[in-house]
Amino acid sequence: MRIAMVSEHASPLAEPGGPDAGGQNVHVRELSLALARAGHDVVVHTRRDDPDLPAEVPLGPGVRVHHLDAGPPRPVPKDDLLPVVPALERELRAAWLARPPDVAHAHFWMSGLAALGAARVAGLPVVQTFHALGHVKRREQARDDTSPDARIPAERRLARAVDGLTASCEDELFELLRLGADRRRVSVVPCGVDTAEFSPGPAPGTRRILCLGRLVRRKGIDELVAALAEVPAAELLVAGGGRDDPGAGRLRACAREAGVADRVRFLGPVARAEVPALIRSADVVVCAPWYEPFGIVPLEAMACGRPVVATAVGGMKDTVVDGGTGLLVRPRDPGAIAAALQAVFADPRAAAELGAAGRRRVLARYTWPRVAAATAGVYRALVEAGALAGAEAR
Repeated sequence: MRIAMVSEHASPLAEPGGPDAGGQNVHVRELSLALARAGHDVVVHTRRDDPDLPAEVPLGPGVRVHHLDAGPPRPVPKDDLLPVVPALERELRAAWLARPPDVAHAHFWMSGLAALGAARVAGLPVVQTFHALGHVKRREQARDDTSPDARIPAERRLARAVDGLTASCEDELFELLRLGADRRRVSVVPCGVDTAEFSPGPAPGTRRILCLGRLVRRKGIDELVAALAEVPAAELLVAGGGRDDPGAGRLRACAREAGVADRVRFLGPVARAEVPALIRSADVVVCAPWYEPFGIVPLEAMACGRPVVATAVGGMKDTVVDGGTGLLVRPRDPGAIAAALQAVFADPRAAAELGAAGRRRVLARYTWPRVAAATAGVYRALVEAGALAGAEAR
C-alpha cells in the first residue's frame, strides 16, 4: 500500500525532548519505518519549520518526509498552529491529487482537520490517531491547558467523520466513545518499542532512579522529587527538556525545598541514541504523570528489563502490570511513589523479576512489527471496503 502519514507539528526527524517533541515524533517515525520494512511505501507529511529544509528528506528505505509550506518556516508552538491548517490542507490536496496514496493516517487533531479536507477531494479513506485528547487535557490541567478553544469541538467532529480511528489503549477507546465515535470504526492499536535497541543489561545496584521526558508540570516530576525525601541514599536522574528549559528551574527549587538537591541530577536533553544505555544505567524507571495518553518510556524501560513505577493513568494501566512488571500508584501522590520505590529497593531479586517479566511482556505485545501489522490491517480493511463500495456503485 501507499500510505500518507500526516503529522503537522511532530516531525519524525526531530529529536524528542523539546517543547513539542516527544512520543508522537517517536511513534510516527518508528511506525513508518516498520510499515516500510513490511513492504509498504510511506510518505510522512509534516510542516516545514526551517527554511533550509529540502522539500523531501529520506527517513529510511521506503519512507520519505515531505515538508509542507504552511505558516512561517520556523518553530511555532503547536497550540498556535490552528491558523495554518487551511494551508496544510491545500498542500496535502495538491500532493495527493498528483500522486494519490491508498490511505491517509492523521496524527493529532490539526493533522486530522487538514487530512480530512484534502482526502475528501482526493477520494481517500482517513485514519485518525489523536495521541492526546483535548477534553482529557482540559479536565486534568484546567486553566493550565493552553489548547485553542476550537480543539474539543474539532476532535468531536473528527471522531464522527473519519473512516477509522486507532486508540492506543482501552482508556482512550472509552474517551473516543464519549466523543461520539462509532465503536465499529475504532481499533485499539498500542505504541511499540524497538526491542533490539532497547535490550536488557545488568542492574547497577546503585539505588539510581531515572525519569525521562519533558519537564512540564503534568509529567509529575515534582511529585517524584518530593518523594525522594523518603527514599534515602537514592539518586534521581532527570533527563529531558531543553537547555534553558524553565521546568528545570522549577524542579531545582522543588529539590531544594524537599532537601534532596544533592541527590538530583538534571541531564538536560538526551540524544535518542543514548536513551537505551541511560535506562540500563538505572535500577528503576519512574513515570508519574497526572495523565498520559499512552506513555512510551515505560515500554522502553520494560524492554530494557527495568522495573517501572508508574501512575495508574491512560495507557500505563494497559502496559504496566501492577506487581507483575512494575508498580502502579495514584497520580499526584509523592507518598505513594516513595512507598513503591522503597519496595523496589528493599528486594533486588523481586525487582529483577519485575524487569524480566516486563521484557517478556514487551516481546509478546509491543514490538514494532506487531504494531505495524495491526495498523496495516486497519488500512487494508478501509481500502477494501472502499473498493467494494466502488464496485457496487458501478
